[in-house]
Amino acid sequence: MERKVKYDYTFKLECVELVIKQHNCCVSVANKKRVHPSSVKKWVRLYNHYGKDGLTPRNNRSYSVDFKFKVLQSIQKESLSFVDCCLKFDIPDAGIILKWKKDFINFGFEGLKQKTRGRSKQMSNFKRKKRKSDKPLTNEEKLLQEIEYLRCENDLLKKFHALVQAEEQAKKRKP
Repeated sequence: MERKVKYDYTFKLECVELVIKQHNCCVSVANKKRVHPSSVKKWVRLYNHYGKDGLTPRNNRSYSVDFKFKVLQSIQKESLSFVDCCLKFDIPDAGIILKWKKDFINFGFEGLKQKTRGRSKQMSNFKRKKRKSDKPLTNEEKLLQEIEYLRCENDLLKKFHALVQAEEQAKKRKP
């Protein structure tokens, strides 16, 4: 399953060329193209660092624990910003590194391990409610169903009546 891309390659390249070749500021290009200025700035940084290949969408990747730890160490040792670190290690978004940092602070080295995704095995063992058979209901079963229906209807009417009374009392208190 491919990742959905909001802006295509030609649109990004057009925005970057407006900034670099025509010397427009990122904010004016963003306003003209109806894009958030941070997106345009990010595209320009990627273009300057990787060239045209930097604007192509990157597939979702999984990173090893050692790589994540190396990234976090380089941020601390070299005093890199998240954005600079993204460019240096070819990580698509700074939010990924921020999540790694929070996980490392909260859970230590265990927080950097890859989490399992998708439905757990316990959920796959979950058994669905059996489908009702096509057999006709007996008179007793029909009566039990009708009683259950009437009880539900009665409860609903009681709640509605209580709500109406509460509104009337609130109106009386206001004047």
